Amino acid sequence: MVGSIETTGSPDNNHHQQQNGNSPTHQSTNGANSGQEEKLDELRRLLGKADGDPLRIVGVGAGAWGSVFAALLQDSYGQFRDKIQIRIWRRAGRAVDRSTAEHLFEVINSREDVLRRLIRRCAYLKYVEARLGDRTLYADEILKDGFCINMIDTPLCPMKVVTNLQEAVWDADIVVNGVPSTDTREVFEEISVYWKERISMPIIISLAKGIEAALSPVPHIITPTQMIKLATGVPMENILYLGGPNIAAEIYNKEYANARICGAEKWRKHIANFLRQPHFIVWDNSDLITHEVMGGLKNVYAIGAGMVAALTNESATSKSVYFAHCTSEMIFITHLLAEEPEKLAGPLLADTYVTLLKGRNAWYGQMLAKGELSRDMGDSIKGKGMIQGVSAVGAFYELLSQPSLSMLHPGVKKPVAPVELCPILKTLYTILISRERSCEAILQALRDETLNDPRERIEIAQTHAFYRPSLLGQP
Repeated sequence: MVGSIETTGSPDNNHHQQQNGNSPTHQSTNGANSGQEEKLDELRRLLGKADGDPLRIVGVGAGAWGSVFAALLQDSYGQFRDKIQIRIWRRAGRAVDRSTAEHLFEVINSREDVLRRLIRRCAYLKYVEARLGDRTLYADEILKDGFCINMIDTPLCPMKVVTNLQEAVWDADIVVNGVPSTDTREVFEEISVYWKERISMPIIISLAKGIEAALSPVPHIITPTQMIKLATGVPMENILYLGGPNIAAEIYNKEYANARICGAEKWRKHIANFLRQPHFIVWDNSDLITHEVMGGLKNVYAIGAGMVAALTNESATSKSVYFAHCTSEMIFITHLLAEEPEKLAGPLLADTYVTLLKGRNAWYGQMLAKGELSRDMGDSIKGKGMIQGVSAVGAFYELLSQPSLSMLHPGVKKPVAPVELCPILKTLYTILISRERSCEAILQALRDETLNDPRERIEIAQTHAFYRPSLLGQP
């Protein structure tokens, strides 16, 4: 359990070992702390931080991944209070409903370490009152105690929470974008107002996965990092993207995971080193925009995977048929977007795999197909947060429908928009965006005898010059 302490042997012996610093746990902890402090000192030096001036890191947005990211930093570096300050911003005013408060109370009482912490901080009584319906809790209030509203079952460490955006970001050295891609532009346009007087610009690490489609002057994708640049004027060399095949709660529970931080060489290697932990390996890569787009693309097909699983009673055969078709479409799309798409195959498939297994987008598809959610409920779902794949379906469909991107269809031997070679994407659009069809249409798409063998779609992509650099805003 996070925060629990296990001891062996007699109390006197343990006390003696700790007094003399001879216990293996004590020695390994000292070694780990020393290594963490060295990494912190190195980053402070690179940023020109003077003694007594803490490195200020602010998480903007408190969804599952944003909250876990801030909590990981707090766990790793929070002890060095004179050298670093870690805060997280979330909007105030979101009430915790009665059923969530009841579940939260159960979680607290099932974890002795959490229960003791709350009692020690004189914070337990408010959860009792909320369980009884005698008071209302708020999302920012419980986050201070380590509870993310989108991830109640995984208690985090206590955090410094700020609800005033200006207070949070005006003097930040590093800003972590944890808001959904659909909110990124609006939030950073507000932030830009508070940065007008800044002499130096901060480093920004974006966790958001999603895209927007822009059709003028030519069809192209706008990613969250590009939204941030356009909104704030922060140069792209200071903006990084972190993504990988991971589930937030599992990372916080110290299950082994890896991620890539992508961006300019100026900062990415230093930030990768700062973030790296024994259970969370961070690699670095220069191809920021493509990795960011791929992070949004897998969410599209995860929704369909969830639908297929629910409609076929978890049929392994049906899910494998879907996987063959959706991966062939993703490979086809990567050939449009990347000059060397084969370099993306491993990261894209790994990220897709974990999302199909346990991601919120696959869950959303399942709930829609089961009738437990409706499309009228919107994209922001209680206990899960924003379902990024819905807006990504619309963006990719709109982009790949443009006649200016037409290519020769191997079957009909005439020019067609790229989306015509992506039947799964087309079907998801009619289910989620235009709402012309029900979830059952995804099975009809799989069983359509006119579909090309998925292998043929991959061969088309590999044997034709499909790469369109303009789609990513490149000349």
